[in-house]
Amino acid sequence: MEEYDFLIIGAGSAGLPAAVYAARFRLKTIVIGELTGGTITTTHIVENWPGFISISGLGLADELKKHVDANQVPVIADRVVDIEKKGPLDFRVKTLEGKEFKAKTLLFATGTTRKKLGVKGEKEFENKGVSYCAVCDGALFKNKVVAVIGGSDSAAKESLYLAEYASKVYIIHRGDKIRPEPINGERVKENKKIELMLEKNVSEIFGDKLVKGVKFKEGGEIALSGVFVEIGSTPNSGLAKKIGVKLDEKGEIIIDVESKTNVAGVYAAGDVANRHFKQAITGAAEGVIGAFSAYEYINDPTVKKK
Repeated sequence: MEEYDFLIIGAGSAGLPAAVYAARFRLKTIVIGELTGGTITTTHIVENWPGFISISGLGLADELKKHVDANQVPVIADRVVDIEKKGPLDFRVKTLEGKEFKAKTLLFATGTTRKKLGVKGEKEFENKGVSYCAVCDGALFKNKVVAVIGGSDSAAKESLYLAEYASKVYIIHRGDKIRPEPINGERVKENKKIELMLEKNVSEIFGDKLVKGVKFKEGGEIALSGVFVEIGSTPNSGLAKKIGVKLDEKGEIIIDVESKTNVAGVYAAGDVANRHFKQAITGAAEGVIGAFSAYEYINDPTVKKK
């Protein structure tokens, strides 16, 4: 069983920066994550990461990975499926591929999973017109009519990206207004291809072999070739809860200003943590702080060493 000082679960924009700093603190570190770069890879353009005026999500993920590689930290493409706390400075981690690791400290940078609408036709037409990633599938809808369901900043950004391909983009939202960052709200308003459909609830996605449109709970329907669901996410915090980490009412991991959880030696960062303002750069900062907290904990002479 391989042993590490600091084991990072999640290889996104919170986990990878944490790995860089952990290496600089001379902690033996490993990163385990299903997708290197995490959800940032599904972002079309990133314009709020310091040092890059504009860069693609994939491009930023690649730069982060290069930085980790330069610090000789291994990044394993795998999924953590079980964790046990054996005692102080002793966590046991198992992966889907059957690998086992021992770690003195853990960082949960596990992010979130996209929520689904849960309406008739959604599952049936997934990958047949229903998508959860505009960057992944947007090019398939050139000169077609599509809709983004949701009212967040992410929904606005998805619609702006889709407008580069589609002939028409509807933003369907159950509220009376959308809530993007001001700059993205202005871009949506200025884009003639984008139209808001407010106070509408989708009750069904219909079609034959492919999506043909959606029906509304309020009555009526609209013809569409693509439906992009962007209604929020669920924190991937189940494994943290298993080892006694406290969660808030949303299922997010509760952390303090030092990225510490209530369990000694366990830290969290990024979208899985209970921070109101969630951005790639804030998640990176939380991960870095978590790495420093782990360094201090491991080197604390009052902590019982096995």
